[in-house]
Amino acid sequence: MNMDPNPDRLITQAPDGAVSRILPQSTRNQRIALLVGVIAVLYLALHLFASILLPFVAAAGIAYVLDPFCTRMVRARVPRGLAAILLMIGLILAGLLFVLLLYPLVLSQVGLLVNRVPDYVRGVSAFAAKSMTQLQQRVGSDIIDSKLSDLVSSQAGAVLGFVTGAITRIVGGGFAIFNVFSLAIVTPVVSFYILRDWPTVVARMDGWVPRRYQTVVRAQAREVDRILSAWVRGQATCCLILALYYAVMLSLVGLDLGLVIGMAAGILSFIPYVGSITGAVTAIGLAFAEFPTWAGVLRVAAVFVVGQFLEGYIIYPRFLGDRVELPAVWVIFALFAGGAAFGFLGIMLAVPVAATVGVLMRFWLRRYLRSPLYLDPPA
Repeated sequence: MNMDPNPDRLITQAPDGAVSRILPQSTRNQRIALLVGVIAVLYLALHLFASILLPFVAAAGIAYVLDPFCTRMVRARVPRGLAAILLMIGLILAGLLFVLLLYPLVLSQVGLLVNRVPDYVRGVSAFAAKSMTQLQQRVGSDIIDSKLSDLVSSQAGAVLGFVTGAITRIVGGGFAIFNVFSLAIVTPVVSFYILRDWPTVVARMDGWVPRRYQTVVRAQAREVDRILSAWVRGQATCCLILALYYAVMLSLVGLDLGLVIGMAAGILSFIPYVGSITGAVTAIGLAFAEFPTWAGVLRVAAVFVVGQFLEGYIIYPRFLGDRVELPAVWVIFALFAGGAAFGFLGIMLAVPVAATVGVLMRFWLRRYLRSPLYLDPPA
């Protein structure tokens, strides 16, 4: 093979030296234009169709999660179409089981929270007033006067009212999303077709990659898949374990809304630190209103202290460990940035995009550290 004086053409030669054909060669500007064009099209598509993309993105996520199970069934000589149908039926049955068993219970506890908000506000105010009175007796009325005591008790009740109102709006809004979701109809159907055709879709997308970069792109795609699949499996397992732990333990210590708060704290744990902090603040605030003594509050606080120990030293190291190269700060930023840019759709896309950007940044950093730009000695 030799090069023609025209840099935009590539000449191939047969073994006898005869020229077989002339192939056009892409220029650097063309390659950059292709990359910029693909990114621009994806960005515009997200902006133009964000309102209808949610069921399809959810379907792609479900197909991605179920593909390993479908592949194992295919290896066991189950036709892929049948395997996809069986997996989707199992997923739908699991969703129906949740709706039939947990949804009414969760809804009843949310209603209980709404009805008891005034009682909780009065309870917290009384608890704060009693605590301030005891503190006043110990340190003297010169430091803690009656006006300060009244202010603290009234503001404590107002803060609890605001927090519980926000929680009910968030929980209600979350379940409204599930009710409004055309996901219940569109997502299972789309998930089935994507799951059935997953190998074909992946092979076709692989065939679209420019041949010049196929080796590099495939290596980075495998790295993204490794990190993303490990994060999804590990995070789902961790959230499920934490939700069960918090829901059971808060119910055992006597917190009326322990089931809802525990499940919410566990599910929100996919955002690092947000689930545990939100659950702890909410549960301890309600404990002040429900329990007349400090013993009940300390029991609730102990549940979250032990949960943090289990999460940090046992659950996360066991199911996530160091193989998931997604720092907590990067995940938090990606989730908030995705939510600010595209709403719930952005939240769903945040972690895959964060994993992809992280892999590309590490790849480019390795290339930079081996490049003359970094290795050139000082003048």
